[in-house]
Amino acid sequence: MHGEYKVPGGKLVVVDLDARDGVLRDVRVSGDFFLEPDEAIHVIDRALEGAPADLDAASLAARIQTALPPGTQMYGLTSDGIGIAVRRALAHATDWTDYDWQLVHMEPQAPALHMALDEVLTHEVAAGRRAPTLRVWEWASPAVVIGSFQSLRNEVDPQAAERHGVTVVRRISGGGAMFIEPGNTITYSLSVPDALVQGLTFADSYAYLDDWVLGALGDMGVKAWYQPLNDIATEAGKIAGAAQKRVVGGGAVLHHVTMAYDIDAAKMLEVLRIGKEKLSDKGTRSAAKRVDPLRRQTGLPREAVIERMIGSFRGRYGLTEGKVTDEEMARAQELAETKFGTAQWTTRVP
Repeated sequence: MHGEYKVPGGKLVVVDLDARDGVLRDVRVSGDFFLEPDEAIHVIDRALEGAPADLDAASLAARIQTALPPGTQMYGLTSDGIGIAVRRALAHATDWTDYDWQLVHMEPQAPALHMALDEVLTHEVAAGRRAPTLRVWEWASPAVVIGSFQSLRNEVDPQAAERHGVTVVRRISGGGAMFIEPGNTITYSLSVPDALVQGLTFADSYAYLDDWVLGALGDMGVKAWYQPLNDIATEAGKIAGAAQKRVVGGGAVLHHVTMAYDIDAAKMLEVLRIGKEKLSDKGTRSAAKRVDPLRRQTGLPREAVIERMIGSFRGRYGLTEGKVTDEEMARAQELAETKFGTAQWTTRVP
Protein backbone atom coordinates (compact mmCIF):
# COMPACT_ATOMS: atom_id res chain seq x y z
CA MET A 1 0.00 0.00 0.00
CA HIS A 2 1.17 3.49 -0.83
CA GLY A 3 0.08 6.76 0.77
CA GLU A 4 1.13 10.36 0.19
CA TYR A 5 0.38 13.56 2.07
CA LYS A 6 1.82 17.03 1.65
CA VAL A 7 2.02 18.70 5.03
CA PRO A 8 0.37 22.16 4.68
CA GLY A 9 3.19 24.65 4.34
CA GLY A 10 5.65 21.78 4.45
CA LYS A 11 6.92 18.86 2.39
CA LEU A 12 5.68 15.62 0.89
CA VAL A 13 5.48 12.55 3.13
CA VAL A 14 5.28 9.11 1.49
CA VAL A 15 4.51 5.87 3.30
CA ASP A 16 4.75 2.38 1.81
CA LEU A 17 3.48 -0.51 3.91
CA ASP A 18 1.55 -3.75 4.13
CA ALA A 19 -1.21 -4.67 6.56
CA ARG A 20 -1.18 -8.29 7.70
CA ASP A 21 -3.18 -9.88 10.50
CA GLY A 22 -4.53 -6.48 11.49
CA VAL A 23 -1.15 -4.78 12.02
CA LEU A 24 1.23 -2.66 9.95
CA ARG A 25 4.18 -4.47 8.37
CA ASP A 26 7.20 -3.48 6.25
CA VAL A 27 6.66 0.24 6.94
CA ARG A 28 8.91 2.63 5.03
CA VAL A 29 8.58 6.40 5.41
CA SER A 30 10.19 8.70 2.83
CA GLY A 31 9.79 12.14 1.27
CA ASP A 32 11.47 15.44 0.45
CA PHE A 33 11.48 16.66 4.05
CA PHE A 34 14.47 17.31 6.32
CA LEU A 35 15.11 15.27 9.45
CA GLU A 36 17.88 15.25 12.05
CA PRO A 37 19.46 13.01 13.16
CA ASP A 38 19.60 10.72 10.11
CA GLU A 39 18.78 7.61 12.09
CA ALA A 40 15.46 9.11 13.18
CA ILE A 41 13.93 7.89 9.91
CA HIS A 42 14.53 4.27 11.00
CA VAL A 43 13.14 5.05 14.44
CA ILE A 44 9.94 6.26 12.80
CA ASP A 45 9.67 3.08 10.71
CA ARG A 46 10.15 0.91 13.80
CA ALA A 47 7.59 2.91 15.79
CA LEU A 48 4.96 2.16 13.16
CA GLU A 49 5.94 -1.46 12.55
CA GLY A 50 3.43 -3.73 14.26
CA ALA A 51 1.00 -0.94 15.09
CA PRO A 52 -2.69 -1.90 14.91
CA ALA A 53 -3.97 -1.06 11.43
CA ASP A 54 -7.11 0.54 12.84
CA LEU A 55 -5.29 3.26 14.81
CA ASP A 56 -6.26 6.79 13.82
CA ALA A 57 -3.70 9.33 12.62
CA ALA A 58 -3.37 10.99 16.04
CA SER A 59 -2.59 7.66 17.75
CA LEU A 60 -0.01 6.81 15.09
CA ALA A 61 1.57 10.24 15.57
CA ALA A 62 1.74 9.63 19.34
CA ARG A 63 3.66 6.38 18.78
CA ILE A 64 6.16 8.27 16.64
CA GLN A 65 6.59 11.11 19.13
CA THR A 66 7.20 8.67 21.99
CA ALA A 67 9.89 6.82 20.01
CA LEU A 68 11.84 9.79 18.64
CA PRO A 69 15.20 10.42 20.29
CA PRO A 70 15.60 13.68 22.28
CA GLY A 71 16.61 16.62 20.12
CA THR A 72 15.03 15.29 16.93
CA GLN A 73 14.40 18.11 14.45
CA MET A 74 11.77 17.89 11.73
CA TYR A 75 11.67 20.39 8.85
CA GLY A 76 8.64 20.28 6.57
CA LEU A 77 7.53 17.16 8.42
CA THR A 78 5.29 16.41 11.38
CA SER A 79 4.34 13.25 13.22
CA ASP A 80 0.72 14.03 12.47
CA GLY A 81 1.56 14.26 8.75
CA ILE A 82 3.12 10.80 8.84
CA GLY A 83 0.05 9.42 10.61
CA ILE A 84 -2.19 10.91 7.92
CA ALA A 85 -0.03 9.41 5.15
CA VAL A 86 -0.41 6.00 6.81
CA ARG A 87 -4.18 6.35 6.98
CA ARG A 88 -4.27 7.40 3.31
CA ALA A 89 -2.24 4.33 2.36
CA LEU A 90 -4.62 2.06 4.23
CA ALA A 91 -7.63 3.78 2.64
CA HIS A 92 -6.16 3.44 -0.88
CA ALA A 93 -6.40 7.21 -1.31
CA THR A 94 -5.65 8.75 -4.68
CA ASP A 95 -3.42 11.73 -5.48
CA TRP A 96 -4.10 14.96 -7.41
CA THR A 97 -1.99 13.75 -10.33
CA ASP A 98 -4.06 10.58 -10.71
CA TYR A 99 -6.80 12.58 -12.45
CA ASP A 100 -7.35 14.52 -15.66
CA TRP A 101 -8.59 17.81 -14.22
CA GLN A 102 -11.07 19.95 -16.12
CA LEU A 103 -11.48 23.74 -15.91
CA VAL A 104 -14.89 25.39 -16.15
CA HIS A 105 -14.70 29.20 -16.39
CA MET A 106 -17.80 30.59 -18.02
CA GLU A 107 -19.70 33.86 -18.36
CA PRO A 108 -21.32 35.51 -15.30
CA GLN A 109 -24.24 33.62 -13.79
CA ALA A 110 -27.01 34.48 -11.33
CA PRO A 111 -26.34 33.58 -7.67
CA ALA A 112 -29.00 30.85 -7.51
CA LEU A 113 -27.59 29.20 -10.63
CA HIS A 114 -24.11 29.11 -9.09
CA MET A 115 -25.54 27.24 -6.09
CA ALA A 116 -27.22 24.78 -8.43
CA LEU A 117 -24.14 24.25 -10.60
CA ASP A 118 -22.13 23.25 -7.53
CA GLU A 119 -24.66 20.57 -6.66
CA VAL A 120 -25.07 19.25 -10.21
CA LEU A 121 -21.38 19.11 -11.14
CA THR A 122 -20.38 17.46 -7.86
CA HIS A 123 -23.06 14.79 -8.29
CA GLU A 124 -21.77 14.20 -11.83
CA VAL A 125 -18.24 13.66 -10.46
CA ALA A 126 -19.66 11.26 -7.86
CA ALA A 127 -21.41 9.31 -10.62
CA GLY A 128 -18.22 9.11 -12.69
CA ARG A 129 -19.77 11.03 -15.59
CA ARG A 130 -17.57 14.11 -15.12
CA ALA A 131 -13.84 14.50 -14.55
CA PRO A 132 -12.70 16.21 -11.35
CA THR A 133 -13.42 19.87 -11.94
CA LEU A 134 -12.06 23.27 -10.98
CA ARG A 135 -14.85 25.80 -11.59
CA VAL A 136 -14.02 29.51 -11.42
CA TRP A 137 -17.15 31.59 -10.86
CA GLU A 138 -18.14 34.89 -12.45
CA TRP A 139 -21.01 36.71 -10.73
CA ALA A 140 -23.86 38.41 -12.61
CA SER A 141 -25.03 40.43 -9.59
CA PRO A 142 -24.20 41.23 -5.95
CA ALA A 143 -25.14 38.55 -3.44
CA VAL A 144 -24.93 37.27 0.08
CA VAL A 145 -24.36 33.53 0.25
CA ILE A 146 -25.33 32.08 3.61
CA GLY A 147 -24.33 28.68 4.95
CA SER A 148 -26.70 25.74 4.91
CA PHE A 149 -27.41 25.97 8.64
CA GLN A 150 -27.36 29.72 9.23
CA SER A 151 -30.37 31.71 10.37
CA LEU A 152 -31.40 34.12 7.62
CA ARG A 153 -32.68 36.79 9.98
CA ASN A 154 -29.55 36.59 12.16
CA GLU A 155 -27.16 36.98 9.23
CA VAL A 156 -28.75 39.46 6.82
CA ASP A 157 -30.49 42.84 7.10
CA PRO A 158 -33.24 42.45 4.46
CA GLN A 159 -33.84 46.17 4.02
CA ALA A 160 -30.16 46.88 3.43
CA ALA A 161 -29.89 43.94 1.02
CA GLU A 162 -32.84 45.25 -1.00
CA ARG A 163 -31.50 48.81 -0.93
CA HIS A 164 -28.16 47.69 -2.38
CA GLY A 165 -29.65 45.23 -4.89
CA VAL A 166 -28.14 42.22 -3.10
CA THR A 167 -29.66 38.78 -3.72
CA VAL A 168 -29.57 36.39 -0.76
CA VAL A 169 -29.05 32.69 -1.52
CA ARG A 170 -28.35 29.65 0.62
CA ARG A 171 -25.69 27.11 -0.39
CA ILE A 172 -25.61 23.38 0.33
CA SER A 173 -22.46 23.55 2.49
CA GLY A 174 -22.11 24.81 6.04
CA GLY A 175 -20.01 27.73 7.23
CA GLY A 176 -20.58 31.45 7.35
CA ALA A 177 -22.06 34.18 5.19
CA MET A 178 -20.13 35.58 2.21
CA PHE A 179 -20.65 39.10 0.87
CA ILE A 180 -20.27 39.12 -2.91
CA GLU A 181 -19.73 41.92 -5.40
CA PRO A 182 -18.92 40.79 -8.97
CA GLY A 183 -15.74 42.79 -9.52
CA ASN A 184 -14.51 42.44 -5.96
CA THR A 185 -14.78 38.69 -5.39
CA ILE A 186 -12.92 35.60 -6.57
CA THR A 187 -14.82 32.35 -6.07
CA TYR A 188 -13.93 28.82 -7.14
CA SER A 189 -15.19 25.30 -6.56
CA LEU A 190 -13.44 21.96 -6.57
CA SER A 191 -15.66 18.97 -7.30
CA VAL A 192 -13.43 16.00 -6.49
CA PRO A 193 -13.74 12.22 -6.05
CA ASP A 194 -13.89 11.32 -2.38
CA ALA A 195 -10.92 9.00 -2.92
CA LEU A 196 -8.75 12.14 -3.06
CA VAL A 197 -9.44 12.90 0.62
CA GLN A 198 -9.58 9.34 1.93
CA GLY A 199 -7.67 8.95 5.19
CA LEU A 200 -8.07 12.65 6.03
CA THR A 201 -10.24 13.99 8.80
CA PHE A 202 -12.84 16.59 7.84
CA ALA A 203 -10.55 19.33 9.16
CA ASP A 204 -7.43 17.95 7.43
CA SER A 205 -9.26 17.84 4.10
CA TYR A 206 -9.70 21.62 4.20
CA ALA A 207 -5.96 22.20 4.49
CA TYR A 208 -5.24 19.56 1.85
CA LEU A 209 -7.63 21.00 -0.73
CA ASP A 210 -6.49 24.58 -0.04
CA ASP A 211 -2.77 23.87 -0.35
CA TRP A 212 -2.54 24.58 -4.11
CA VAL A 213 -4.02 28.06 -3.74
CA LEU A 214 -1.57 28.89 -0.94
CA GLY A 215 1.19 28.12 -3.42
CA ALA A 216 -0.47 30.27 -6.07
CA LEU A 217 -0.74 33.18 -3.65
CA GLY A 218 2.89 32.73 -2.65
CA ASP A 219 3.91 33.03 -6.29
CA MET A 220 2.12 36.41 -6.31
CA GLY A 221 4.03 37.59 -3.26
CA VAL A 222 1.26 36.90 -0.74
CA LYS A 223 2.34 34.87 2.27
CA ALA A 224 -0.83 33.02 3.19
CA TRP A 225 -1.67 30.06 5.36
CA TYR A 226 -4.57 27.80 6.23
CA GLN A 227 -6.23 28.83 9.50
CA PRO A 228 -8.50 26.16 10.99
CA LEU A 229 -11.20 25.36 10.34
CA ASN A 230 -11.93 27.05 7.05
CA ASP A 231 -10.06 30.34 6.57
CA ILE A 232 -7.11 31.43 4.45
CA ALA A 233 -5.24 34.18 6.26
CA THR A 234 -2.27 36.51 5.92
CA GLU A 235 -0.43 38.70 8.40
CA ALA A 236 -2.71 41.55 7.29
CA GLY A 237 -5.93 39.61 7.87
CA LYS A 238 -8.29 37.00 6.50
CA ILE A 239 -8.58 36.88 2.71
CA ALA A 240 -10.79 33.85 2.09
CA GLY A 241 -13.23 31.38 3.57
CA ALA A 242 -13.87 27.80 2.48
CA ALA A 243 -16.77 25.38 2.86
CA GLN A 244 -17.37 21.73 2.00
CA LYS A 245 -20.18 19.31 1.29
CA ARG A 246 -19.99 15.54 0.95
CA VAL A 247 -22.32 13.88 -1.56
CA VAL A 248 -24.80 11.72 0.33
CA GLY A 249 -23.82 8.09 -0.15
CA GLY A 250 -20.24 8.99 -1.05
CA GLY A 251 -18.44 9.42 -4.30
CA ALA A 252 -17.44 13.09 -4.30
CA VAL A 253 -16.68 16.17 -2.22
CA LEU A 254 -17.50 19.79 -3.00
CA HIS A 255 -14.94 22.31 -1.73
CA HIS A 256 -15.57 25.95 -2.56
CA VAL A 257 -13.73 29.12 -1.60
CA THR A 258 -14.63 32.81 -1.73
CA MET A 259 -11.72 35.25 -1.74
CA ALA A 260 -11.84 39.02 -1.22
CA TYR A 261 -10.14 40.78 -4.10
CA ASP A 262 -11.55 44.14 -3.02
CA ILE A 263 -14.44 45.02 -0.72
CA ASP A 264 -16.82 47.82 0.16
CA ALA A 265 -16.60 47.30 3.92
CA ALA A 266 -19.23 49.91 4.75
CA LYS A 267 -21.79 48.25 2.46
CA MET A 268 -20.91 44.80 3.80
CA LEU A 269 -21.50 45.98 7.36
CA GLU A 270 -24.91 47.35 6.37
CA VAL A 271 -26.02 44.11 4.74
CA LEU A 272 -24.44 41.52 7.07
CA ARG A 273 -25.28 41.29 10.74
CA ILE A 274 -21.86 40.42 12.13
CA GLY A 275 -22.17 39.66 15.81
CA LYS A 276 -19.80 40.69 18.56
CA GLU A 277 -19.08 37.04 19.37
CA LYS A 278 -17.75 36.41 15.85
CA LEU A 279 -15.56 39.51 15.98
CA SER A 280 -14.22 38.47 19.38
CA ASP A 281 -13.47 34.98 18.07
CA LYS A 282 -11.40 36.52 15.26
CA GLY A 283 -9.46 38.73 17.67
CA THR A 284 -10.60 42.06 16.24
CA ARG A 285 -13.01 44.83 17.17
CA SER A 286 -13.88 45.89 13.65
CA ALA A 287 -15.43 43.74 10.94
CA ALA A 288 -13.82 46.01 8.37
CA LYS A 289 -10.43 44.82 9.59
CA ARG A 290 -11.32 41.14 9.20
CA VAL A 291 -10.84 41.09 5.44
CA ASP A 292 -7.72 42.30 3.65
CA PRO A 293 -8.32 42.35 -0.10
CA LEU A 294 -6.00 40.72 -2.59
CA ARG A 295 -5.97 43.83 -4.77
CA ARG A 296 -3.78 45.68 -2.28
CA GLN A 297 -1.60 42.68 -1.46
CA THR A 298 -0.88 41.66 -5.06
CA GLY A 299 -1.15 44.95 -6.95
CA LEU A 300 -2.65 42.92 -9.82
CA PRO A 301 -5.97 43.25 -11.66
CA ARG A 302 -8.59 40.70 -10.58
CA GLU A 303 -8.37 38.94 -13.96
CA ALA A 304 -4.60 38.57 -13.60
CA VAL A 305 -4.98 37.04 -10.12
CA ILE A 306 -7.45 34.48 -11.49
CA GLU A 307 -5.21 33.75 -14.47
CA ARG A 308 -2.24 33.11 -12.20
CA MET A 309 -4.28 30.89 -9.91
CA ILE A 310 -5.42 28.78 -12.86
CA GLY A 311 -1.85 28.66 -14.18
CA SER A 312 -0.55 27.48 -10.83
CA PHE A 313 -3.12 24.67 -10.66
CA ARG A 314 -2.33 23.66 -14.24
CA GLY A 315 1.39 23.60 -13.53
CA ARG A 316 0.92 21.35 -10.51
CA TYR A 317 -1.71 18.89 -11.65
CA GLY A 318 -2.58 19.51 -15.29
CA LEU A 319 -5.80 21.18 -16.40
CA THR A 320 -7.76 21.07 -19.66
CA GLU A 321 -10.46 23.47 -20.82
CA GLY A 322 -13.93 22.14 -20.21
CA LYS A 323 -17.52 23.30 -20.17
CA VAL A 324 -20.86 22.64 -18.55
CA THR A 325 -22.82 20.30 -20.81
CA ASP A 326 -26.28 21.18 -22.05
CA GLU A 327 -27.76 18.46 -19.85
CA GLU A 328 -25.90 19.70 -16.76
CA MET A 329 -27.00 23.28 -17.41
CA ALA A 330 -30.63 22.24 -17.88
CA ARG A 331 -30.58 20.39 -14.56
CA ALA A 332 -28.90 23.34 -12.84
CA GLN A 333 -31.46 25.80 -14.20
CA GLU A 334 -34.26 23.57 -12.96
CA LEU A 335 -32.67 23.39 -9.51
CA ALA A 336 -32.17 27.15 -9.45
CA GLU A 337 -35.91 27.61 -10.10
CA THR A 338 -37.27 24.85 -7.86
CA LYS A 339 -34.79 24.96 -4.97
CA PHE A 340 -32.08 27.60 -4.71
CA GLY A 341 -34.20 30.48 -5.96
CA THR A 342 -37.15 29.72 -3.69
CA ALA A 343 -38.10 31.31 -0.39
CA GLN A 344 -38.68 27.82 1.03
CA TRP A 345 -34.98 26.95 0.64
CA THR A 346 -33.56 30.36 1.51
CA THR A 347 -35.63 30.56 4.72
CA ARG A 348 -35.31 26.92 5.73
CA VAL A 349 -33.58 28.23 8.85
CA PRO A 350 -35.58 31.47 9.29
